[in-house]
Amino acid sequence: MGATITTNASAADQGIAGKGYVHPEVLVSTAWLAEHLDDPSIRIIESDEDVLLYDTGHIPGAQKVDWHQDLNDPVLRDYVSSEQFEKLLREKGIDENTTVVFYGDKNNWWAAYAFWVFQLFGFTNAKLLDGGRVKWEQEGRAFNTEVPRLQTTNYKAPKRSDEKIRAFFQQVREHSSAGKPLIDVRSPEEYTGQRTHMPDYPQEGTLRGGHIKGARSVPWARAANPDGSFKDAASLRAIYEQEKGLKKSDDIVAYCRIGERSSHTWFVLTYLLGYDRVRNYDGSWTEWGNAVRAPIEKGPEK
Repeated sequence: MGATITTNASAADQGIAGKGYVHPEVLVSTAWLAEHLDDPSIRIIESDEDVLLYDTGHIPGAQKVDWHQDLNDPVLRDYVSSEQFEKLLREKGIDENTTVVFYGDKNNWWAAYAFWVFQLFGFTNAKLLDGGRVKWEQEGRAFNTEVPRLQTTNYKAPKRSDEKIRAFFQQVREHSSAGKPLIDVRSPEEYTGQRTHMPDYPQEGTLRGGHIKGARSVPWARAANPDGSFKDAASLRAIYEQEKGLKKSDDIVAYCRIGERSSHTWFVLTYLLGYDRVRNYDGSWTEWGNAVRAPIEKGPEK
């Protein structure tokens, strides 16, 4: 059930190749991107939690994708239609021959989310910038405020397919009842039920605190280094396999609050560790914590 990887850009650069990932070609280093800013086959997309951050300065040539306005349906609790996705990519100068490099703030938190949504539409010619905006900035690399004007394309979006990488409420309930692996990537306080939201963030309407029955706690940011880059494969395996007992053959569901943090973990397990069956439950705790008779657990991991 893993995502298929295709790419038209060159294979993994040397800054990524030594980290031991199963699919190193899905990441690029800051050095690699700096050398390819003028490559006409590449489109750079910034997607941030702070939707105003792009306007203060961005990687030269980067375009903005607003996770809320561009990727989510304004009425239905779902993602945009194929027609809306097609319009978005055409306006960004993207088609099947374009390699899209995503980056953003918060250790690529929302960049991974945008990457995941693109996968729902079968757009697999995509990569993440290892370290995202934080690493690029720490290295003193260039930012500007120019918004690129690119020629529109004739991109044709396929029908969106959720089956392989997205999980829904009833599927997660059956998954939990069967004792299959669930990974809760929220903060420890959210997992135990001490909080119903992230520290320093507003309460978003969840009525109950706790976690889905049987879920294991692996806060999403454990997969990242201080500079925002992903930890190497050996360090990731120490967390997910040696500590939590996951196996590559497992059928895994990851969740958080609305699916944004868990898309980061989905990316780690699917691409960096090469797991075949990982789904993101984007309904996550805002759905589960409010659902009538949805079983929950409180307290530390058992």
